[in-house]
Amino acid sequence: MTATSAPHASSPSPAPLNTPARVIAASLIGTTIEFYDFYVYATAAVLVFPQLFFPTGNPTTALIASFGVFGAAMIARPIGAIVFGHLGDKRGRKTTLVLSLLVMGIATFLIGLLPTYTSVGLLAPILLLILRLAQGFALGGEWSGAALVATENAPAGKRAWYGTFPQLGAPLGFIIANGLFLIINFALPHPGDPLLKSDAFLSWGWRVPFLFSAVMVAVGLWVRLRLVESEAFVKAEKRGAIRKVPLGATFRFHWREVVLGTFIMLATYVLFYLMTSFTLTYGTAKATPAPGAPGGLGFSYTDFVLMQIIGVVFFGLFTLLSGPVADAIGRRKLLIWTTVAIILFGLSFALWLRPQATPAFSGAMTQSFLIFGFLLMGITFGPMGALLPELFPTNVRYTGSAVAYNVSSILGAALAPIIAVALWSWAGGSTWPVGVYLALAGVLTLVALLFTRETKDTDYSAASAEDELDAVTEPDVLH
Repeated sequence: MTATSAPHASSPSPAPLNTPARVIAASLIGTTIEFYDFYVYATAAVLVFPQLFFPTGNPTTALIASFGVFGAAMIARPIGAIVFGHLGDKRGRKTTLVLSLLVMGIATFLIGLLPTYTSVGLLAPILLLILRLAQGFALGGEWSGAALVATENAPAGKRAWYGTFPQLGAPLGFIIANGLFLIINFALPHPGDPLLKSDAFLSWGWRVPFLFSAVMVAVGLWVRLRLVESEAFVKAEKRGAIRKVPLGATFRFHWREVVLGTFIMLATYVLFYLMTSFTLTYGTAKATPAPGAPGGLGFSYTDFVLMQIIGVVFFGLFTLLSGPVADAIGRRKLLIWTTVAIILFGLSFALWLRPQATPAFSGAMTQSFLIFGFLLMGITFGPMGALLPELFPTNVRYTGSAVAYNVSSILGAALAPIIAVALWSWAGGSTWPVGVYLALAGVLTLVALLFTRETKDTDYSAASAEDELDAVTEPDVLH
């Protein structure tokens, strides 16, 4: 009698997989919420925080102080990258993504409840700073986890395209945050001057977008709790390649990739925060300012934000389009040519932004400036969801990509609004030095790209050879 095979019922069940819809939803909704929370602060940093939390008597000083707290969150982001990266590379991506979303949501909600300077004095900006640091800490772990969920679950040959979905959270979060501020500002207008905020807006209207984040976080948690771990992480866990101290392994074996990834992101960060925070400041500043304040374009807040939202639509569209192109020709080639375009764009700032021109011409040129700048932002930001994680093997991928991405936030995002306002003020209202600043950031990014290998065909399930060998003898320092 021949032996029979074991019944199917006794065969081990295949590991559950995340469906494409679940992967896209989990990576997109989480980053949309996280970026929404971040942009809500960025918008308030221009509109209300200088008056409510930093009443220095000098509008430029108050604005720089407000942007200083905004930039402080960038300093917390690498700390969040280390903590969440350790958890993500050691315990898995799902738990980390849930935790980062909770921290960000709670901090944003609490900002909406803060007392202002007139109520509690210096305690108000101190509390704002603490909650802003919590926001930065959470965002430090969010992006890499979302990018890994998308790319580690991507079909062969479509990693860059899947990697654009967490990136799409940036333009969507911007549109939702600024759209909500726009609606509130429209519902609570200043009775005499559209360039000013009404008493109702300053009293309670600005709080609504912060409090609304609680609803979005609840939806995001529901989606993310349904995820299962990626196959790449499960394989690394089964073969014993998980590091006890991912950060140590990252800097021991992959420090070069961390440095290159940091500077690859630099121009992207500078461009983005110039196109959002700085241009909102410059665009809504009065063309004939008070003594000591630099002149701007003189648009009303409503008009300029609508112009920004139109530009951000192109940001989102070209973010998605960049993925298939990066899958076809490679991430490095696409980003090199895009970075050259960013350098030229920076050098041409003064040609686009001309407050002395007629209102119709100034409006057309400013709208064209915003569309082209955000278009470039989409092309450069989209492939980053694949490129930065591809620089690192599976067992340190979360830590490596998170550290590179978030250290770059200090050099780019934290400093960009502050440097831009200082240069704008120094130049007496001209934007040409701000553009030169962007061009210099682009040069540094271009150099980093020239020293970086193409990652399109990287084996995404592999740990590096030195990691595999060293994991056996690594001391158990952190858990």
